[in-house]
Amino acid sequence: MTVKVFVDGGAGTTGIEIVDRLSDRADVALALLPDERRKDTAARADALAAADIAILCLPDAAAKEAVALAGNLPTRFIDASTAHRTAQGWAYGFAEIEPDRRAELASARYVSNPGCYPTGFLALVRPLVREGLLPATTPLVTNATSGYSGGGKAMVAEFEDGEAPTAFRGYGLTLEHKHVPEMMAHAGLAVPPIFAPAVANTYRGMLVEVPLHLSQLPGRAVEHVQAALADAYAGSPLVEVASLAESAGLKALTIEDVAGTDRLKLYVFANATTGHLRLAATLDNLGKGASGAAVQNLNLMAGLPETEGLRL
Repeated sequence: MTVKVFVDGGAGTTGIEIVDRLSDRADVALALLPDERRKDTAARADALAAADIAILCLPDAAAKEAVALAGNLPTRFIDASTAHRTAQGWAYGFAEIEPDRRAELASARYVSNPGCYPTGFLALVRPLVREGLLPATTPLVTNATSGYSGGGKAMVAEFEDGEAPTAFRGYGLTLEHKHVPEMMAHAGLAVPPIFAPAVANTYRGMLVEVPLHLSQLPGRAVEHVQAALADAYAGSPLVEVASLAESAGLKALTIEDVAGTDRLKLYVFANATTGHLRLAATLDNLGKGASGAAVQNLNLMAGLPETEGLRL
């Protein structure tokens, strides 16, 4: 079986990495437009019509335009933009986040790739809310830092040309960010989390943290939190949950922990005396946070092995 895939926006940071994961695969017939035709509406429409699955690596408006261009054609979509992450009719492409999500993705026509920051946040929070350990009304804070490749070509150039003024930059200071509705909706929260994003002077990698106090998890202990996460991702080929012993033995956790892979690793750090917890997720912002997730979704939609072409 060969699936015909058109990457619309293959020249961008996410698109380049998707193409890299697909280009040597015998089970994928990959279509791209030359640079001079990337914004040619007729060329894009023809490529969409010829594809079984189109992966959209575009700004939000262009992603919506691409879906409209396909009209009533049977083309299926994976949208890596933020345009459809909470939209009705679109399956949320985080295969591990719900027990029945893989089956939903296998039959979906429209799949929205998760955001990189929400991937880490949701991986930590959704199982706790779903299992009743963490009330949906809990006001949460998430601190998250990404490699600068998450900002696209302009930010890459800024850092690599020496124009970036610092090694670490916090942003989203208005406390309004397009990822917050996605986090809230897919975690099942009734209260928007406070999201404190930052970018570091490293090309790739991501560290997402959710600090908690055991008083926010009535009647629960640290062991319940780690067990809920471990049970949620048991058998997953891409998501690993560290044991409490492994977490306790770490002196530091780096943003590059699983950089260069399409994996996601979760940690529970705890202080039994204070009742303080730090839940942490490490991933590659271009891997499980973007391109790797898109390829995983493609595999599920096409009935191919889930980890084919991924960096394990």
